[in-house]
Amino acid sequence: MSTPQEPTPEQVSVLKQKYTNAGQDQVFTFWDQLSSSEKASLYQQLSIFDPLYINTITAKALVPPADDGSKTSLEPLPESAVASILDSKPEDIDRWYSSGLDLIAANKVAVVLMAGGQGTRLGSSAPKGCFDIGLPSHKSLFQIQAERIRKIEELAAKKAGAGKVIVPWYVMTSGPTRGPTEQFFKDHSYFGLKSENVIVFEQGVLPCISNDGKILLETKSKVAVAPDGNGGIYNALVESKVLDDMKKRGIEHIHAYCVDNCLVKVADPVFIGFSAELNVDIATKVVRKRNATESVGLILTKNGKPDVVEYSEIDPEVAAEEDPKQPGVLRFRAANIVNHYYSFRFLESIPEWSKNLPHHVARKKIPYADLESGENVKPSKPNGIKLEQFVFDVFPLLELSKFASLEVRREDEFSPLKNAAGTGEDDPDTSRRDIMAQGARWLKAAGASIEHPEGVEVSPLLSYAGEGLESVYGISITGNAI
Repeated sequence: MSTPQEPTPEQVSVLKQKYTNAGQDQVFTFWDQLSSSEKASLYQQLSIFDPLYINTITAKALVPPADDGSKTSLEPLPESAVASILDSKPEDIDRWYSSGLDLIAANKVAVVLMAGGQGTRLGSSAPKGCFDIGLPSHKSLFQIQAERIRKIEELAAKKAGAGKVIVPWYVMTSGPTRGPTEQFFKDHSYFGLKSENVIVFEQGVLPCISNDGKILLETKSKVAVAPDGNGGIYNALVESKVLDDMKKRGIEHIHAYCVDNCLVKVADPVFIGFSAELNVDIATKVVRKRNATESVGLILTKNGKPDVVEYSEIDPEVAAEEDPKQPGVLRFRAANIVNHYYSFRFLESIPEWSKNLPHHVARKKIPYADLESGENVKPSKPNGIKLEQFVFDVFPLLELSKFASLEVRREDEFSPLKNAAGTGEDDPDTSRRDIMAQGARWLKAAGASIEHPEGVEVSPLLSYAGEGLESVYGISITGNAI
């Protein structure tokens, strides 16, 4: 990467005027004190942003549209838009699986991984995907997911009698995680995938804003910035030319998910087949809400449009309502797990609607440079906001006929890694437990007996979802990994 050059006085004058017109010229407070390289760096950073646009989205985020007093109508998604692995006919699931594998074999399926987070809450500064959850194999989350891609490519090629099947893997990072992620993949030879089919790209950032609406400087020569949320995926797909690459490859179906779910079925053929059969633009996987008070976002319709509503926004009595067709089952039960299908035709239209997505406010303690002294200050209470978008902000843009939801078994597909070891919930111990328990279920179903009390880690290279384990029939498995 070339070193940025110090801008000319004319260039500085033009940019400074832009920020002055927006009432944000405080970012140039220390300009005359900066070295040549610092000026070059700050100029480059400031050139990325449109300060008037920043003002606009800040104002909108801080003053959301007023409630017009009309009643919000919440309903479950219509039956035509939902299916469940828990109660679908086996022949339907088999059909989705078969057609999904055919689409993978035809090289029409890609995967987008949201991997911008660091493992800070896990006690690690490395990207979360590098984390070892303590499996007998000590595989990282990245390796587990890479091996699932390798296996599904193999299964698709075998079914179709196809030559080379490729599921390109687009890994979205943030500023702090991009370099370490790229290095991790290189150090591990891309876990057996071809390097040209693992494309690392970066989500955007937005300036951090003070409580009085001013762009904050982190230091004299650097604006304080934060990633633009998982909803930044849409602009990032365009800006990083990922969509162009997909188009060149003939991709039509995309599976997008978060790195922290150790049970994720990467490029799941059942999900791809289900979504393609319904000809939708977005589909989402959900798990059944454990109980009426579980704190999860729910996928439903809000005023006739698909949406995600947080648990806190639903009246407790409504949350506890039962499905009239299934006594004992909640009416609103579709828990959001950030696991989505997109049609390529829809992602191609991002430039048409991305400017309309809302920004949300997160009030934070943001270190900043004092504009009078230039000293760095670490505030003890929230002093500003970070602006972010959510990946599901796009749902209400769709007609219901172009949206669908597939309910899957939590124990088979969802075990997020959020907390430090020993927390007892969504931590490395529960992630490890869930993979080991799944392996034991697969092996028992294949006719093996399991001796190890913790269960068994089954390599994704051996089985993607429990298939291909006929050789263990009648065998007693004493170890904790195969």
